[in-house]
Amino acid sequence: MKMKIAKFALLGALSFGVSSMSFAMDETKAQAPNITGVWEIFPDPPPPRRSRVPNGGPNLREPYATQWKAFRAEREAKLQAGTPLVDASTLCLPEGMPTVMWAIYPLQILQTPGQVTVLAEFVTQTRRIFLDVPMLAPDDNAPSYYGFSAGRWEGDTLVVTTKGVREDVTFFDIPHSDEMTITERIKLTGPDLLEDQITIEDPKMLLEPYKFSFGYKRSDEYRISEYYCEGVDPLTKVNKDGTISMKTAEDNE
Repeated sequence: MKMKIAKFALLGALSFGVSSMSFAMDETKAQAPNITGVWEIFPDPPPPRRSRVPNGGPNLREPYATQWKAFRAEREAKLQAGTPLVDASTLCLPEGMPTVMWAIYPLQILQTPGQVTVLAEFVTQTRRIFLDVPMLAPDDNAPSYYGFSAGRWEGDTLVVTTKGVREDVTFFDIPHSDEMTITERIKLTGPDLLEDQITIEDPKMLLEPYKFSFGYKRSDEYRISEYYCEGVDPLTKVNKDGTISMKTAEDNE
């Protein structure tokens, strides 16, 4: 009889332990903050700062460092001369990762079971972060503008790993390889403030991880609108040398 009582007590304790673990896991998930809303970059940098590379840029390996600095100098010189070089936005292409999180126009974040979706107003972009799923194997992760993003909640922080960003999708013209990994730590820093701490790792291109962060302010009174562009601007044209200039009457004939 005593053995039966002890057995039942042990089973009860184990059952209580499993229940407590399940409750703790459920409680952890329940504590994940709700980041659904419309967010705009904050503090909002004026145009000159918009063209500055965060934290002075990455520590690239050679010859990529020299090539990148030369190209950035050329881009700046062309901009000052009034003949800016073409870029992805000029061609109405998706910004891709991590540029989409730069939020030139506001972002809308939708937090739903199993997924966090980022909607960017510029060219109506959609980025999907899949929660609690394994990262795709390289052979299954076809290169794309945003790559494949796998996220998980660690307390109040959404940790997101992104791989598989197309090599022709760049952030401030910074080159990267097919081995680039972007890690984000997204969390609320105040009642209406959000932060995205970004770390880029790429052993082929970088001597060390490149780190920077974006801050956002909640702006739920702003309504995200459809924003497409046609790829052909009625006022400007892309020249053969890669610069942009104003169209003339002859161009419109």
